[in-house]
Amino acid sequence: MSTTTLETPKKTVHLESATVRFCGDSGDGMQLAGTQLTTTSAIVGNDVATFPDFPAEIRAPRGTLAGVSGFQIHFAAKEIFTPGDEVDALVAMNPAALKTNIDALIPGGLLIVNTEAFDKKGLEQAHFASNPLEDGSLDQKYKVIKVDMTKITREAVAALGLSQKEADRCRNFFAMGLVFWLYDRPLDPTLRYIEDKFGKRPDIAEANRKALNAGYNYGETTEAMAVKYIVDSAHLPPGTYRSIVGNTATALGLVAASKLSGHDVFYGTYPITPASDILHELARFKNYRVMTFQAEDEIAAITSSIGASFAGKMGVTGSSGPGIALKGEAMGLAVMLELPLLVINVQRGGPSTGLPTKTEQADLLQAMCGRNGECPMPVVAAQSPVDCFYIVLEAWKIATRYMTPVIILTDGYLANGSEPWKIPDVSELETIEVKHPGPSVNGEPFMPYARDERLARPWALPGTPGLTHRVGGLEKQNITGNVNYEAQNHQQMVDLRAKKVADIAKELPPQTVEGPDRGQLLVLSWGGTYGACRTAARNLIAQGKSVAHAHLRYLNPMPANLGDLLTRYDHVLIPELNKGQLRLLIRGTYLVDAKGFNKVQGKPFTVSELMTEFNKYLN
Repeated sequence: MSTTTLETPKKTVHLESATVRFCGDSGDGMQLAGTQLTTTSAIVGNDVATFPDFPAEIRAPRGTLAGVSGFQIHFAAKEIFTPGDEVDALVAMNPAALKTNIDALIPGGLLIVNTEAFDKKGLEQAHFASNPLEDGSLDQKYKVIKVDMTKITREAVAALGLSQKEADRCRNFFAMGLVFWLYDRPLDPTLRYIEDKFGKRPDIAEANRKALNAGYNYGETTEAMAVKYIVDSAHLPPGTYRSIVGNTATALGLVAASKLSGHDVFYGTYPITPASDILHELARFKNYRVMTFQAEDEIAAITSSIGASFAGKMGVTGSSGPGIALKGEAMGLAVMLELPLLVINVQRGGPSTGLPTKTEQADLLQAMCGRNGECPMPVVAAQSPVDCFYIVLEAWKIATRYMTPVIILTDGYLANGSEPWKIPDVSELETIEVKHPGPSVNGEPFMPYARDERLARPWALPGTPGLTHRVGGLEKQNITGNVNYEAQNHQQMVDLRAKKVADIAKELPPQTVEGPDRGQLLVLSWGGTYGACRTAARNLIAQGKSVAHAHLRYLNPMPANLGDLLTRYDHVLIPELNKGQLRLLIRGTYLVDAKGFNKVQGKPFTVSELMTEFNKYLN
């Protein structure tokens, strides 16, 4: 399609929100394109929510369906909680990307395709019998913009003397520029990014700048792009904001909890998708007395963290489901030792290696019961990317108050998704008070398993005079901590450890609901389903439907008022990205006839499918 200067100005349309998805090969820079659009949208004041979608293979053959990488961003002039159900504009860099993503595009939506990739080989790899850009199948449903991005990008950077491969790697910046024009996004933030990222390679930096501007100018001059869309700033609470992904928020939460409690972080881990970025982020904070340790395996990772906790540090380990399984015995050791420890599980599709890059929340029962013996651990779960920061503060407060390891559940959707974060005033964050016993006086023997009002034993630091004591995985005698195999002592210690965890409920905030405090339907959710459930419930409440939404952040123990709350509604429905794990716990604990709505497809719920399901209990 030729580029032509228009004699009439472009039409401008204001939108309340828009959803855009970039998709292409895993080497096409789609994640970068989506991240830059996210950052820019946050800078101009939109509320944003994102959904990166990675292929499981490190680098599948180019052009194949298995190698498609995507990034979806929803930006709005209002508060939003999800990355959007359907896509308003889809950028497809090759036939495979088109094949795997076209169903997400709304009828009449804008489809921008890189025509150069639609050759015989590309069509065969994507299993197209004919070229969809020529057979009319797309034009009947969508507004199709056919752009030879490869050719235009090569022409834009031709004077720089780059190789063809280097020139073609700039195509994602052309696509960015075109979408930035389409939605009236400024180029300055991305131009600053190019300078910071590629400043040491002036030729590459200049090529990316030229490609970005070429895409923007193409939108300005071509007849095909007849409409520019504007999404105004959202009315968010005043403050300083940044766009943040869940794993980064988790890492910053660990640093903040360390400073609020006065205990240096020790993070022992073994790389695993999608948890590895926590390690990468924490490794940047050595100047905040953060120590990161990439161990040789999962067992070494957690046991090193337990050793750090014993030494008086903030011991943390992180993994995903397969790694958590390997950590099971050592978690039992931490429970027996009664030491504060954080165990972060960034959930993914399973079992076994499963779906490494796809989201799931099927590790709840693993967190509750996945250790030998009677081995209770508190379990908390983040509800959004930003909440990954705050849930860490909550978990460390519980761990140090009650002298217990705590499991933090996030998931791939939260870990890789992003949203605006109002950076908190540090002075407003609650100090996490931690006490260590001083030297023994008057020759009194130290009792390592003497307990306070919360049933927590003292956190004695090694080397403190008079506080020498024995630790290990064998059952302890109450008070003294000596090894003890007696039946009644074991009963007593099991009961004490269980009661300590159960009593945490006394200090948890009451469970709240959005919507009527009694009625036809209560939607009960946890983890990454928060945004879709909250949006679906709000939509139905706005229609006058008798539906309320409660979201659990504390899963063991659950809030003290939850049992009473559940009895106030005719129906309780629990949507989960598993086969019904919270439903099993709710039914068994509260004897409520809770129903489930479940899927395990590696994808989050959409608002529309939730509304359809909710209405079944309301009509």
